[in-house]
Amino acid sequence: MSEARPVDRPNRPFDPRVICALDVPTTDEARALVERIGDAVGFYKVGLQLFASDGMGLARELKAAGAQVFLDWKLHDIGATVEKATAVLAGAGCDLLTVHARPQVMAAAARAAAGSDLKILGVTVLTSLTDDDLKADDHSLSAADLVELRVRQALEAGIHGVVSSPHEAARVREIALAAGRDDFLIVTPGVRPAGAALDDQARAATPASALEAGATHLVIGRPITAVADPRAAAQAISEEIALI
Repeated sequence: MSEARPVDRPNRPFDPRVICALDVPTTDEARALVERIGDAVGFYKVGLQLFASDGMGLARELKAAGAQVFLDWKLHDIGATVEKATAVLAGAGCDLLTVHARPQVMAAAARAAAGSDLKILGVTVLTSLTDDDLKADDHSLSAADLVELRVRQALEAGIHGVVSSPHEAARVREIALAAGRDDFLIVTPGVRPAGAALDDQARAATPASALEAGATHLVIGRPITAVADPRAAAQAISEEIALI
């Protein structure tokens, strides 16, 4: 394994609603991407792929460089285990952490994060899943109805927000506002600029339409990271949403 080197991310303006997904195999590749993106992004997602390659070390480097960090690790275990894991992560100084949107899991994570700056997000229905996929997994509810159920459970658990596709963002916002939670975060993966490939996303939308529907944050990966000029791609997305 190559020796870790500090992340060099200039402290310049960026749109804080754009979260760049560092979905690459190694932390060295992630560092190289961050350097190429430069001042065009200030919020990064560190997911499971990097979790297996010293993702926590990378997360600390990003925080030290002034970036915000989203740990998309989708914790799902018995409540006691989730609570202990979340307590450890709450002390690491990161900004967002995902857990699966199950009542016991969310409540445990909320307890552990209390008093820290770490915000807990419940993953409702993965954006790669369709209604047919859910039926095959023995779910009687559609994706939209299952998201609604899990949003209500997230509000009951007292967590900070959810991850849902842009297609459900408007309904999530409506439910949150009715519950008096105008601070409720709606983080949307499956965001693709107009003309971009959908890849493995079944319920996608453009950045502008996702924000207009009620999203508070956009998780964008390949449209930024898999192009020849990641910095220019990120800047183009920021320009697209500047007036929203």
